Amino acid sequence: MEKVLTGLCLFVSLVLMNESQVRKARKQLLGELPDLAEIVRGSLLDRRIFHRRGCLKCRRGEGHRVWVLTVGYPGGRTRQFTVPAQHKGQVQRWVRNYRRLRAKLEAICELNHELLRADP
Repeated sequence: MEKVLTGLCLFVSLVLMNESQVRKARKQLLGELPDLAEIVRGSLLDRRIFHRRGCLKCRRGEGHRVWVLTVGYPGGRTRQFTVPAQHKGQVQRWVRNYRRLRAKLEAICELNHELLRADP
């Protein structure tokens, strides 16, 4: 009867890392963190607003393009911030930086968990 291990391939590299490798990986992740002054949580949405009267674009159904940063809070509350078109690129970069930061922090936490499991 042949024994086959399944499902372990995802964790092999983490299990085989010694303490110095874990610390080195953690230090590398710390160096890859984005600038903390340039982050924002939320989603940038492309919306259209329509005036009730007097606007030809709105009467034709085109509306006016507006960029909105939407941020969710506990309890289902959300806030929306209008983003001027000239700041769209900056806000996109800040949202991307926030998501990268969260992913890096999760990876650092996993490495710290591994350090806690290491034999003293």
